[in-house]
Formats: sequence, C-alpha cells, structure tokens
Amino acid sequence: MSAVRRALPGDAEEVLRLRQVMIDSVFASSDPSVAWQGESLPTLRAKLGRPDGDFTAFVVDHPERPGALACLVAGTIDYRIGKAGDPQGMVGFVFSVATDPDARRRGYARACMNTLLEWFRERGARRVQLTASPEAEPLYVSLGFRPKPDPLLELAL
Repeated sequence: MSAVRRALPGDAEEVLRLRQVMIDSVFASSDPSVAWQGESLPTLRAKLGRPDGDFTAFVVDHPERPGALACLVAGTIDYRIGKAGDPQGMVGFVFSVATDPDARRRGYARACMNTLLEWFRERGARRVQLTASPEAEPLYVSLGFRPKPDPLLELAL
C-alpha cells in the first residue's frame, strides 16, 4: 500500500477532483458543475500551505497514475466552549473522504482516516464528528464512530 502523506499546495487540484468524487457519490442531486473549483483553488492552496492551521488533508498517491491521488481525507479542528467530558472544547470534523473509484477496496480510506484521527488527538480534540454515506458507515463504525441524534439546523447566507 502507498504511504499516507499530508496534502501539499501542489495537490490542490487533485484534492478538488476527489472532493467532487465524494460530492457526486453522496449527493445524487448535487450540481454536477465543477466551475466552483477555480474559485476554490487559491483558498485551498493557502490552507494546504499552513501545516499548523486548523485544517488538514491527508492523501495517498495513486499507484497506477503518477500525479494523481487515490484517496483523500480532510478535516478541521473547531473550538467550542468546553463542557463536562470536554473542557478544552476542541472538536474534530471529518469531511471529503473520497477514494478514486478505480482505487477502492485497498485500505486507503482507513489508513488516511487513522492518520487524521491521530492529527486530531495531537491537537487535543476529544470528539470527532462526521456525516457518513450508507456505503461508508461500516468503515466509520469499525473505527469507533457511533450514530448520534443530531438536532442540527442550518441557514444558508
């Protein structure tokens, strides 16, 4: 298996490609346009260039396609006012877990997730949250994630 590594600014276009793979597989009714990627690219490159920031992405290089990525996981650390069991209030959030369709079933997502979970631990996160597709839920459950009722509401600005 290829080694998991931290994504670098030069990986940004491939990271966006794999994000679209995730969007297409999870959100069947999503807008298939990729025009947003051009606007997103500078911000993503800047975030990937800040190794001590609150955002990270871990990747596996595609073993058969030089320059391409086989797998991506991305996450952020968010501060929330502490509470019992989590006095520091550091919460990890996982998003954009994606494996290229021709590189699936090789353990890449699990390896990347384990690396991301360690990154969260090193930064003091005591909780990690994610939203899972039905296909990916067994992986997350095997890593210790448990379903939780979510009273989340959202407002688009």
